Amino acid sequence: MAWNEPGGGNKDPWSGKSGGDQGPPDLDEVVRKLQEKLGGLFGGNKPGGNGGAGGGGFKLAGGGLGARGVGIVVAVLVLIWLATGIYIVGPAERGVVLRFGKYLDSTDPGPHWIIPYPIETVEKVNVDEVSSFSHEAAMLTKDENIVDVELTVQSLIQDPAQYLFQDQNPGRSIKDATETVVRKTIGGSKLDFILTDGREAIETTIRERVQELMNLYKTGLKVTSVNMQPAKPPEQVKEAFDDAIKAREDKQRSENQAEAYSNQILPQARGEAARITADAKAYRDKVIAESEGEAARFTSVLTAYQKAPGVTRERLYLDTMEQVFSGTNKVMLDVKEGGNSSLLYLPLDQLMRQRQGAASTAAPPPPVVAAEPDPRVGAGVPRPVERDRRAR
Repeated sequence: MAWNEPGGGNKDPWSGKSGGDQGPPDLDEVVRKLQEKLGGLFGGNKPGGNGGAGGGGFKLAGGGLGARGVGIVVAVLVLIWLATGIYIVGPAERGVVLRFGKYLDSTDPGPHWIIPYPIETVEKVNVDEVSSFSHEAAMLTKDENIVDVELTVQSLIQDPAQYLFQDQNPGRSIKDATETVVRKTIGGSKLDFILTDGREAIETTIRERVQELMNLYKTGLKVTSVNMQPAKPPEQVKEAFDDAIKAREDKQRSENQAEAYSNQILPQARGEAARITADAKAYRDKVIAESEGEAARFTSVLTAYQKAPGVTRERLYLDTMEQVFSGTNKVMLDVKEGGNSSLLYLPLDQLMRQRQGAASTAAPPPPVVAAEPDPRVGAGVPRPVERDRRAR
């Protein structure tokens, strides 16, 4: 039989009364008991104290035990909140501290502390990460030619604060600046300069000009390198450009060959000129010395002639005859036999030629034939030596 049925013997489990007097459960009583349990946990009154029926409520004791517990809980919560302000910046990062959303400071790698959220916040920026992009376009040169230019630009973050707050889109800004600078640089250069040895100079110019714009816009970016691929003409005129490049290469090769020949022939010409100059100087010195010697000899002869004219004339005559007959191959001998004078002729020139022929052919030399005396001598023709003596 149920406890709330008529005549049931069980009591009401809520009030302890018999089943005949039972009613609905008392909610106020349930709430009061729960409050008493919570109050006992924090040092409140226990059941049966001042908190009677109808006056139940949560009330802290005056002894201070409840205040100490609340203080400990609050202190723990504050410590946990303060600990959330500790952060660590990596080696490749920089920390940007914001106070109520406004830039405050930049921090280096390592552990740091800020006032926790919502007062201060930190944003970490990787400053070692290199960003790159490519740009390719057909452009007009200074000499009104079209050329296809392709280059790659690399950059990294130099100032984290400017990168985050000064420019809305730094990546877009550097791309637009690169396109502007490239068109200006290519438009101010001639095609030959772009296609040949001007690529490095153009790369340097583009990098410097793009960096100037980045500093002007305060993007916080640093342009590290600009790599430009070899420029090439459009496909429609590629064959004509190839022919022009080949002609330029042929010209350069011819100039190199001419320069090499010049470097080879010029030293030889300079050496030959130096040799001729040295020979001329030696000949000049020789002629001058001989002339001075002749002049000195003539002066000495003149002095001797003035002192003894006859002796000087005879000596000069003998010297002259000696020089004349020293160049002939015939020998004239003065022979005296009895009363008649005769000349003995020896063909010494023929003997010398025969001796040379014998030496070359190993043939015996011909016999020496003595010449007959000249019949003119006996007929009254004077002998050469005697005639010379009479002349003297």
